[in-house]
Amino acid sequence: MDFLIHLAEGFIGMFQEGGKTFLGLAKGILPTLICLIVIVNALIQFVGEERIFRLAQKTTKYAVLRYTIFPILAVFFLTNPMCYTFGKFLPEKQKPAFYDSAVSFVHPITGLFPHANSAELFVYLGIANGITKLNLPLGPLAVRFLLAGIVVILIRGLVTEWITNMMMKRKAAEAANS
Repeated sequence: MDFLIHLAEGFIGMFQEGGKTFLGLAKGILPTLICLIVIVNALIQFVGEERIFRLAQKTTKYAVLRYTIFPILAVFFLTNPMCYTFGKFLPEKQKPAFYDSAVSFVHPITGLFPHANSAELFVYLGIANGITKLNLPLGPLAVRFLLAGIVVILIRGLVTEWITNMMMKRKAAEAANS
């Protein structure tokens, strides 16, 4: 009987802690996220979607821009998961690499721009919690996280594009031999 009581108390305790966490978020990060989302959407409306689309097409011309600037703009302006729709500006052979770059960038951006991927903010906040317990500032961590992310998305984009090209050539060769 004591086991069931302990189990029930632990079970409800889990939800009570979840409620405390939720209230902490509602007082802290949620208002910030809402403001950021409003500002980003207003900026897109102010600049104009057509101009944003033209800029997106220009940033896909070169591989270095295609796997750095392009995913950064996509994640910042459209946030996760809408950022992947920027792939529509690319030819089919470049879409897998763009997706790989964009999906790899939704975590590193959260330190400076939490609106971009608020659903995964817990990853950054877990690391940030340890940093703040050491009485260290979060700014340098967020910047390093972002810069490391840019290097990673470039490498992933280039490697995935190379693999995709190899696979497409192999498939074309197999189709020609059939």
